[in-house]
Amino acid sequence: MNHSETVETPETMNAMVYEDYGDASVLHQREVPIPERLPGQVLIDVRASSVNPIDYRIRSGELKGLLPGGFPRIPGYDVAGVIVDCAGDGPFAVGDRVVAFLDTMRGGACADFAVAAIDVTAAIPDSMSFNEAAAIPLAGTTALQSLRDHGGIAKGKQVLINGASGGVGMFAVQIAKSFDCHVDAVASGDNEEYCRSLGADHFYNYETTDFTTSSERWDLIFDAAGKSGYWDVKQVLKEGGRYVSTEPDVKGMLMTLVTWPLSKSGTVMLAKPNADDLRTLIALHQKGQLQITIDAIYPFSQLSQAHQHVENGVERGKVVLTADGSGL
Repeated sequence: MNHSETVETPETMNAMVYEDYGDASVLHQREVPIPERLPGQVLIDVRASSVNPIDYRIRSGELKGLLPGGFPRIPGYDVAGVIVDCAGDGPFAVGDRVVAFLDTMRGGACADFAVAAIDVTAAIPDSMSFNEAAAIPLAGTTALQSLRDHGGIAKGKQVLINGASGGVGMFAVQIAKSFDCHVDAVASGDNEEYCRSLGADHFYNYETTDFTTSSERWDLIFDAAGKSGYWDVKQVLKEGGRYVSTEPDVKGMLMTLVTWPLSKSGTVMLAKPNADDLRTLIALHQKGQLQITIDAIYPFSQLSQAHQHVENGVERGKVVLTADGSGL
């Protein structure tokens, strides 16, 4: 198709929404207007998405102090699909297969259509399925930015990933190996083989071993599970080492401020959507350096069950949502 073509889209769409904070049962299907594509944006026919812990934390009201009000809300930040409307002179054409990390604070992925800024959208190769692509944006970007931008990762460094078998951890182990680092993984004992298959050089079973009492010392500790605190891990960080956590809470923000002047620093990070990082992750996948593990697949209509699954704990990798062919 040429760049100026558009596909006729209806005026309304099916979406999974919630109209107030609460448990997973507040999620339900509703017909809503299709979002308007503004200049600098593309409209995507959503084929797959995924659920991240931030989704249920926002839905439950845990972060309502950080997010402005306004309901109904369509949850989700990860989008994989096909462009159905875009500017004629932009980098994309109608029919392009893409993945996007939505840059609105309020989400919008769990719907028939979603709008995304061009600079948070990347083309995906034909060899990558929509389900694989949908697993990447938030979790993959979180892992990449935590290690590279906040952790100062470099070849040969000693890196420890806590929560190595989960959605973010799965990406983090493999990204750290792509930097030629020595990677130690922390997870439950039944995930040892899985973590080693991702490339981990050494494994700590947190059920039997506390890595914070180890004689090992690390240049970079990335807590992908939000389970350990800076003060817990400080003694096993090398001088000049860095601790990065994904835990967006007030205590964590304070830790970032308090430790900033120290030689061993701690940072709490929130991923910033951008297409370059998506392209980096896609390239690693194409080179065979980033396998994507999908723990379970739910149709969009079963979003509440998917949220419950993530809240209860994902065994390995990501929980993906897929369009089931009949609207949502």
